[in-house]
Parts: sequence; structure tokens; C-alpha cells
Amino acid sequence: MPVVRVRDIDLYYEIHGTGPRLFFIGGSGGDLRQRPGVFDGPLVEQFQVLSYDQRGLGRSSTPPGPYTMQDYAEDAAALLDTVGWDHCLVMGVSFGGMVAQELVIRFPDRVQRLVLACTSSGGSGGGSFPLHELQDLAEEERLLQMIGISDTRIDDAWKNANPDALASLINFARRRSESKTSTDDDAGDEAADASTGQRLQLEARAGHDSYDRLAGIALPVYICAGKFDGIAPPDNQHELAKAIPNARLDFFDGGHMFLIQDKTSFRKIAAFLLEN
Repeated sequence: MPVVRVRDIDLYYEIHGTGPRLFFIGGSGGDLRQRPGVFDGPLVEQFQVLSYDQRGLGRSSTPPGPYTMQDYAEDAAALLDTVGWDHCLVMGVSFGGMVAQELVIRFPDRVQRLVLACTSSGGSGGGSFPLHELQDLAEEERLLQMIGISDTRIDDAWKNANPDALASLINFARRRSESKTSTDDDAGDEAADASTGQRLQLEARAGHDSYDRLAGIALPVYICAGKFDGIAPPDNQHELAKAIPNARLDFFDGGHMFLIQDKTSFRKIAAFLLEN
């Protein structure tokens, strides 16, 4: 397995595809074993895509907390050093967009063009939904809450009127979670580490605030989001676009999962990344 020592941890990463180098930073609880994932999508048809399990998640190690957004950004920069990528395109999704903001602010020479998808700046620009508040809910209740927050069209009336569709959404969310479960003898320890890592990630996420530093970003930035996203709502996207000089903003037909819901999204993202 491609595991490298980065700073104080072991990071699991993969590289797939051919073309310009694209560093993809995933969201909260991200694990490369989740399906569908970035390597199952269209990006690998046009780019050489590097992605990884962030500290405390997936097959990366779980160092003691607390974690900071600076930790995540420095992990990302150190991974680029390790794989020999001096600079590259960067795409951050949700929590990964927060990490990407910190990365480009701290290491601007490493990033050629930046995509921020369904994310928030925190601070005066507005924070994403406080997911840490859902951590102690029972699984069924947590999934129900997440589905409604992820797409604001799925309110109580919709749930009552569409029980079969709601069940399919719950099963999809559960399968994604189960697809990253280890089958080896260390599965119990790994699950405990993942729970700890996710909690520490959500705690770091709750303190994210890059808003007052975004004006220093001097490279092309594409902000994209779902029209019905309750996790990174539309107002937050407008604030990001106001704060980042010359940033572009597009909304797509979907919620927090708009990259799956609207098939035009990846085409527009790729076109932006490939611009000269």
C-alpha cells in the first residue's frame, strides 16, 4: 500500500489517471475506500489525480489531538513534497475546501489553480453546518438529519411523501460508510481510530476561519456549489466569491452532493482547471 511518513504521521495516498497534476482533498470523514469516490469519477480521464486519507481517517494513522486546520494544510504540503509535486492544480471538497484554503494561503506557490466545492470560509463569511453537533445521535437519526441538511428540498413533507426514495437515500449513505470497513484482524482498532479521527476532524472544522485572509489569494479560483446545500449554504458561497479577488462562482442543480447530482459540474470544473 502507498503509505508515506509525513511530518508526525503515516499518510495513505493513491495516484490514478493521466494528464495535468490535480491534488484532490476530500471532505469530512473521507476515506478512499468509500464508493463512489474520486477515482471512480471523470477526473481521472483528464488528470493525474492524487488523493489521500487525511490524518485520523481511513488508512492513515491517528496521532493524538487536538488537530488544527494548520495541521491539515501542512500535511497536504508535506505530501506534495513527498510525491515530488512542486506545484499542481488543487480541488477541495467540503472540509477539503477548508484545507485547500489554508494550503493556498500558507503555500501559495504550490497551487496553480484552485477549485473550492461546497465549502465555507468560516468567520465573517459564514461557517458550514456544525456537524459535530450530530455526532452523538443514533445512526438512523443522524443519517436522517444529514440527508435533510445535505439537500434542503428534502424536508419533512418530502420524507413523508417519498418513503421509498428516502429509504434508498439512507441505504446509499449507509453503504458508503460500510464500504470503508476493514475486514482484517485489526478492524476493531481501526474503527476506534476512525471514530477518534472523525471527532478530532470535526472539532478542527468547527474552528475554521480563513475569511480575513482570503483577499491575499492571487491565483484563479472557481467556487462551485449546490443550489440546495444546507451544509455549505449559498450565502457562504457568495461571501467566498466576494472575499477572493476575481473568483468565479457557479451554482449547480443539487445539494451538498451536487457533484453526483448534476452531471454538468465535472465538465465545468475540468474546463476551468484546463484553462491556460
